[in-house]
Amino acid sequence: MSYWWVNQNQTFKQEIEGGYLWSPKKKNNDHRNPFYESMREVAPGDIVFSFCDTRIAALGLVVGYCHESPKPEEFGNAGANWTQIGWRVEVRWQRIENSIRPKSHIESIRPNLPRKYSPLTRDGNGLQGIYLTQVNIEFASTLFSLIGEEANKIRNASNALKNTELNAESPVALDLAEWERREEEAINNDQVLLETERTALIQARQGQGKFRERVRTIEHACRITKVERMAHLIASHVRPWRVCDNDSRLDAENGLLLTPTIDHLFDKGFISFENNGDLLISPLADNKSLEYMGIDPNSRTNVGGFSEGQRAYLEYHRENILCMADRGAVNRNADS
Repeated sequence: MSYWWVNQNQTFKQEIEGGYLWSPKKKNNDHRNPFYESMREVAPGDIVFSFCDTRIAALGLVVGYCHESPKPEEFGNAGANWTQIGWRVEVRWQRIENSIRPKSHIESIRPNLPRKYSPLTRDGNGLQGIYLTQVNIEFASTLFSLIGEEANKIRNASNALKNTELNAESPVALDLAEWERREEEAINNDQVLLETERTALIQARQGQGKFRERVRTIEHACRITKVERMAHLIASHVRPWRVCDNDSRLDAENGLLLTPTIDHLFDKGFISFENNGDLLISPLADNKSLEYMGIDPNSRTNVGGFSEGQRAYLEYHRENILCMADRGAVNRNADS
């Protein structure tokens, strides 16, 4: 279990009522922001302290991994300069009655302030340049003690979540399905497209039709399992269909032929590939499950090189789909 602090002055109401955290991917100058990158390190069972208007106003239990998502419509004019596609994490929020003001308790909090990326100054003021930052267990325990029983209930719920499985109808799955439904609706309403073009684009969402035929011309087997029979293979988009333009949705180089279990791992960001073909494994992946699916997490796996076009799409997958913020910590197998 990890503990996080989020500053939500602009979007507190929307995120609390909607049950999520959302951030842009990068700063306005297109540079990385460590407090946006933190979104990719959050995992189910983690606890989030929500800071708004000088108080810790809510506690959240994380129930899903980070995924791409459009900027919520309910944000309205908030964050007018934020990118339209960002990071989203599903959270069960609980407003708390004992919404403590950290500045009023800074003497007990100060000894446990994080040395790096502290969300508070040493006199207890919030640092609004920080969005989401991890806090240590000592800092979290101090806040739990100050908040009292409401915090203990959230901690107990976190322990219970560890013993449950996230199912296909998780908030993450539903959010992505709704995003794809909207994209499909936009295609159906695009009067510039011919009917055959609409059909091809919509079929490509499920890896069928013209897209599947095109991928077959450059990929002949699953890169991991080596299965060649097309009846057992899925034409999987490298850059997801929902964030592609129409050309990329049908581009053969944006596809891989994968068996269903490998497609699941790739689509959910538990694995990816380096340009030279080395398999990348997310630290969030369960090693025992990987073994059952035919991947040995303790040995190097190389699936062969990729074309220039495929490498461009794989770069997007590594940076946006692979479940990892710290690129250096990804298991590249080569160092095992």
